[in-house]
Amino acid sequence: MFDAFAQIVVFDLLNIKADTHLGSALHFFVMDVTKIFFLLAVIVYVMGLLRALLSPERVREYVRNRPDWQARGMAVTLGAVTPFCSCSSVPLFIGFVEAGIPLGVTFSFLIASPMINEVAVVILIGILGWKLALLYVAAGLLVAWFGGLAMKWLRAERWVEEYVWNIQMGKVALPAPDTSLKARHKSVATS
Repeated sequence: MFDAFAQIVVFDLLNIKADTHLGSALHFFVMDVTKIFFLLAVIVYVMGLLRALLSPERVREYVRNRPDWQARGMAVTLGAVTPFCSCSSVPLFIGFVEAGIPLGVTFSFLIASPMINEVAVVILIGILGWKLALLYVAAGLLVAWFGGLAMKWLRAERWVEEYVWNIQMGKVALPAPDTSLKARHKSVATS
């Protein structure tokens, strides 16, 4: 599909010969740019949908009251698949601390969430192949797992400011948002 589009653009519309360096370079460029834009469009829509369906509060509930290894595994996995950047990971960190989740587990999530980027995974698969994309994800998971363990072994709780332990988030009852597909598309269309 992308190859055919690149052939039409470069060889038919621009009338550049296929056996030239310019022709092959432009063909590769057009093919890869359209592939990347397509993958980005799909992944941005999927991540937007996931963000609308999976709130930080729901993530916190999945991890609370689990054994350390299980909570760490869930925190790393949720950090890897949730579309939270470092900007939204800091409030999640505070929410995890407030929920009583151990700090080492919280740091595992905090490391994995912005480190394993879904868009980067899709682009790596498209450009470099699934093996390097898998290596990227595996490295991110390992760093998050062992980074959280290091925080546990260092007993990092002693370095957390006192006011963080005293924050009470989520005490106000808010109406539940309508997260149906129809409501999300309606709100996007009206804004």
